[in-house]
Amino acid sequence: MKLVTFVVGDKDARPGLVVDGGVVDLSAEGFKDTIAFMAAVPSVQADVAKSKSALPLESVKLLAPVPSPPRIFGIGVNYAEHAKESGTETQKVPTVFIKLSSAVIGPGENVILPKASTKPDYEAELAVVIGKPGYQIPADKAMEYVFGYTIMNDVSARDVQRATSQFSLGKSFPTFAPLGPWVVSKDEIADPHALQISLTIGGERLQDSTTSLMIFKIPALIEYISGVTPLQVGDVISTGTPAGVGMGRNPQRWLKPGEEIVIELEGVGELRNKTVAE
Repeated sequence: MKLVTFVVGDKDARPGLVVDGGVVDLSAEGFKDTIAFMAAVPSVQADVAKSKSALPLESVKLLAPVPSPPRIFGIGVNYAEHAKESGTETQKVPTVFIKLSSAVIGPGENVILPKASTKPDYEAELAVVIGKPGYQIPADKAMEYVFGYTIMNDVSARDVQRATSQFSLGKSFPTFAPLGPWVVSKDEIADPHALQISLTIGGERLQDSTTSLMIFKIPALIEYISGVTPLQVGDVISTGTPAGVGMGRNPQRWLKPGEEIVIELEGVGELRNKTVAE
């Protein structure tokens, strides 16, 4: 199933499921948002997914599928080649930072390049959405806590990020967390560690890799993070980016106003966002 948040016209945002080219309005089924649906028991989710009453997909506007995640856990340097191009040593434990949920935007929304940064960068990432709360989750049970997968562009102001050892502020300007277009339930992805992932700008392919190259796989990330803080339904773990970011290029390549960033993730789809100046 594909879980979305959508609007029709000027009405309020509603949760939905994409079914046979249409969108089932989950608010009509009593769900206030996508997090409430993810928290429901699987049998209820399955019953709702069988609904035949759906709006045409082309008649709705998709927003970020989880508009306000409780937390966004970013994973730094989780691909060896990205660590190399960033001048960072491969870590023995995951590098985890918090990306503020206030940065989340949906597909088709503009990434605003802030006046406070001259080095805005892109990062194509597989994002994991948590579907069941848990604390101190062992790796061999970790996938039971996953609802599904989506795409995140971990937009980063490199000058702000690298001014100190703390990443969060440089990752959390408004609009710096494009997310979407939907959350694909885990049953539709046979192996999240075997997906092609790419990013293009203006038709130029800048990142082209596979999630098989992640250093710390999803179970290890869930075990590590949940060992410190209980995971909540709707939490997002953005699993890191492969090589090819602007910071690692020679010459370095920063985002500019008027560009369109397209991230493609096998089995999930594509996330498109344009850039504008603040």
